[in-house]
Amino acid sequence: MPTTPKTTPARTELASNTINLAERAEDNLRFIRSTMESASVFTGLSGKGYVFTGITALVASWLASIQPGPERWLLVWMGELALATVIASAFTWKKTRQLGLSMRLSTTRKLLSAFLPAMLVGGLLSLVFYQEQLILLLPGIWLSLYGAAVITAGAWSVRILPAMGVVFMLLGALALLTSVSADWLMAVGFGGLHIVFGTLIWRRYGG
Repeated sequence: MPTTPKTTPARTELASNTINLAERAEDNLRFIRSTMESASVFTGLSGKGYVFTGITALVASWLASIQPGPERWLLVWMGELALATVIASAFTWKKTRQLGLSMRLSTTRKLLSAFLPAMLVGGLLSLVFYQEQLILLLPGIWLSLYGAAVITAGAWSVRILPAMGVVFMLLGALALLTSVSADWLMAVGFGGLHIVFGTLIWRRYGG
């Protein structure tokens, strides 16, 4: 009749050490993964999304330019903002899924925390300027603040984003300080720049 081998102190210690090593290895992997996420950039930004939002912005620029008054002009751009947000978010979500990434990565949170403050300020100023009947100043404000938001968010994303942000800020300065057509500058910025830089992102980093 076979006998059950006795558990010796040496075997117990070996098993304990093996468990400890496994736990340490798991902890190390968690630390490495967390460090890589913190140091990495968000590559899930969709170039296709930028291209399509640029196309819709060109259409919005034309529609806004033929409106009979500033209120209707503003309404067109508010509709474009909602549409562009949906398009960009959908394409970015799709790309992150294809890359096997998560929208909850620390780099994603850092990118949003860098991008959103300037956009919230833009929303607040839009409301104030609308109440004060200063709608004609909004294109310069939008272009400038969007450029600033893109520059800061670009620290956590692909390298060409800050360059796009700088050009947006230059367009904003032109809108605020010169008599260049605001509709034309909006078309060049939210339309043309999104298409050009979206295409570059699409080719270099995938859809």
